[in-house]
Amino acid sequence: MKVLLFDIDGTLIRAGGAGRKALNRAGYAIYGKKDLCSEISLAGRTDLWNFRELHRRATGRDPSPRELERLHQEYLSRLPHYVNAAIRKKTYIMPRGIKGLLKALSRRRDVLLGLGTGNMEKGARIKLGPSGFNSYFMFGGFGSDSFHRPTLLKAAVKRAARIAGKPVRSENVYVIGDTPLDVRAGKRAGFKTVAVGTGFSDWESLSRSRPDFLARDFRQVRRWLKWFDL
Repeated sequence: MKVLLFDIDGTLIRAGGAGRKALNRAGYAIYGKKDLCSEISLAGRTDLWNFRELHRRATGRDPSPRELERLHQEYLSRLPHYVNAAIRKKTYIMPRGIKGLLKALSRRRDVLLGLGTGNMEKGARIKLGPSGFNSYFMFGGFGSDSFHRPTLLKAAVKRAARIAGKPVRSENVYVIGDTPLDVRAGKRAGFKTVAVGTGFSDWESLSRSRPDFLARDFRQVRRWLKWFDL
């Protein structure tokens, strides 16, 4: 059984900066300060990490669990608006080849498709909604599992093992993402990694991160299946 864990932002979809815009608005609603995300690198991070950094920038201290949850709820309340705005402005984009690859993988009985994302699960589902991809991913590891991406990836694999009814070997897990941080997290978790140039990182940075496989996009389904030993 192969377990394939896909990142969302920049990998499965690009949502026109909806997450950053929603978080900026949430920060303004709570702290009365604009553009709190302007100096925070969000790509490849977890929502919990991003919430903490925004709170630190606004207040100069770490947030309490209650403050984190308030920021989370403010963010979620604004996210659908910005996702819908991205659709209207045609900045909600699905990378080339992703529909065909997911369709091919979903037909296989020897594959479990999951999410490996820093988004909290509800936010992840909101972002994926317009793509129609939610139905492909019945489990995952999410930002709510941990501040740290390797930990949430391991949580996803535990869920996959429960679905499969047997342990999943590390060499049969593939982490697919668009940033060096995705690659680093996958490696630290002990899994294979695939970097794809569909998102927020330049090709040179992706190459230097030394993933097991590197692709410009999701076209050439046969090549992808070969990488996954399928």
